[in-house]
Amino acid sequence: MIHYIWVFMILSGVVAAAFQGKLNLVTTAALKGAEEGVSVCFGLISIMVFWLGMMRIAQDAGLLEKLAKVLRPVAKFLFPSVPHDHPAMGYILSNMSANLFGLGNAATPMGLKAMEELQKLNSDKKTATPAMCTLLALNTSGLTLIPTTMIGIRLKHGSADPTEIIGPTLLATICATIIAIMLDRYYRNRTFDATGQRKK
Repeated sequence: MIHYIWVFMILSGVVAAAFQGKLNLVTTAALKGAEEGVSVCFGLISIMVFWLGMMRIAQDAGLLEKLAKVLRPVAKFLFPSVPHDHPAMGYILSNMSANLFGLGNAATPMGLKAMEELQKLNSDKKTATPAMCTLLALNTSGLTLIPTTMIGIRLKHGSADPTEIIGPTLLATICATIIAIMLDRYYRNRTFDATGQRKK
């Protein structure tokens, strides 16, 4: 669906520019946008390489395993229908850990794998399970301790203090995550019974 929206926005912009006789501005903006996109990507490579390297060091040192142990009780509370030894739980914990460090690019593959594994536990393949909805809510709210991607973007654009957003980001994502969990629990209790089956 989103690609239809993008196509509509692009075509409407081109048509509007053509009617106003400013079609050359569309070409200029497209080329400039492409140039800035490549520039931002190159700027993010360094910060992503650094943090992914740090994550690898943390993994080899056993820190991620310890973090997963800390998060495991939280994951059990949030995902009661997922067996603790199921592969989905491992992917969920990896996804949560990556999101805490603002590594959205690293968290996304883990989230997709978690969804695949959760789908295997799903008896109704056409309807999302409560666990799937919870995972989506957590990823949307995105509790973040260190917003590494945003710090990289601010650093790339010459921010005087690129790390000053850590406090506001932490506060905002804590609030968003709390609200997401509350809404998730509210609609889960209204829609599903204790076994995870949809109420009649």
